[in-house]
Amino acid sequence: MADFFKILATQQDCKARAGVIKLDNLQINTPFFMPVGTQGAVKAIDHKTIKRIGFEVILSNAYHLYLRPGLEVLTEFGGLHNFMNWDGGILTDSGGYQIYSLKELRKLTDDGVHFSSHIDGSKHFLTPEKVIDIQRIIGSDFMMILDECLDYPSDFQAAKRAADLSFNWAERSINYFRATQNDYKKQFIFAICQGGMFPELRTEYISKIINLDFDSFAIGGLSVGEPAEMMYEIVDISTNFLPYNKLRYLMGVGTPENILEAIDLGIDMFDCVLPTRNARNGQLFTTNGKINIRNAKYKFSKEPIDEALDSEISQYYTLGYLRHLFLSKEILALQIATHQNLAFYHWLLKTAREKILDGSYRQWKNYILNKLNNFIE
Repeated sequence: MADFFKILATQQDCKARAGVIKLDNLQINTPFFMPVGTQGAVKAIDHKTIKRIGFEVILSNAYHLYLRPGLEVLTEFGGLHNFMNWDGGILTDSGGYQIYSLKELRKLTDDGVHFSSHIDGSKHFLTPEKVIDIQRIIGSDFMMILDECLDYPSDFQAAKRAADLSFNWAERSINYFRATQNDYKKQFIFAICQGGMFPELRTEYISKIINLDFDSFAIGGLSVGEPAEMMYEIVDISTNFLPYNKLRYLMGVGTPENILEAIDLGIDMFDCVLPTRNARNGQLFTTNGKINIRNAKYKFSKEPIDEALDSEISQYYTLGYLRHLFLSKEILALQIATHQNLAFYHWLLKTAREKILDGSYRQWKNYILNKLNNFIE
């Protein structure tokens, strides 16, 4: 039974909550966002800068790290923290989503997943137990179990089959995790709740999996192309049934709007490639709305990128200069834009927490959504 998470404040008019996670050498305030460093690096930004912005946890991927650099390298370095010289928290996804997205290269069985490496075509077989072993070697603070993620749309029978398979793997995962936990550093394990877009499958799955005594719970199988309102419905139903006193993680979500709505529905933690990917494509998130930095209107702009954001680059560089860097294909453009977007996401989650603590979250959420839904053209 995990006792590392404590809820400090809730709201009367919604399910938003603020809490704290305490690890041996780290305190993490919730709700929080994790930058995605799939292969042990967040694209276009270094770890010291990520830490300086204020992020305490990054997300990496067990599937990718297993393939490259490989378990021998990670063992030699004593785990991913040492390998990348990161003293914050690390959550590792199991790779279930990556295997789903590479479905032409894999074959599912009741025992596990046969797949061909997208790097060199080599053959591999992942079981729920092997995924735990991989994450033991990685040394992540939070680990995810192997599950099956579906396309959208998928019919009821496909969703039920995937949920049944995922639950079988969840049972094997938690049993193996508990049997091996004394041989490794303290790690926490997340269940992943499945069931497609069908409320009855979601509630059935949660009613079973909460009896397996996982440390925390993730909601998976969303942000795969479904309408936002459908995602919110599934999140709302899920948080009604998930244990109140355990962490709730909405995987792969998302936009600032998605995150604020999900916090309202009781979610504690998030990850998404969107802020860094959009940055590399020239879209900036700012406290006044979204900016397409390639727009000609910024050619002569002497305005800072985001004057209201307390970030070392947001007030230092001008929009006109950043536009020039993008049009010139300078690498610095990607670094500045990535820094800006991650600084914005950190500000967004930090401010959300502050508003939950003072009891004004929903009022602030509605105000900020009106600003964030704007494109500044």
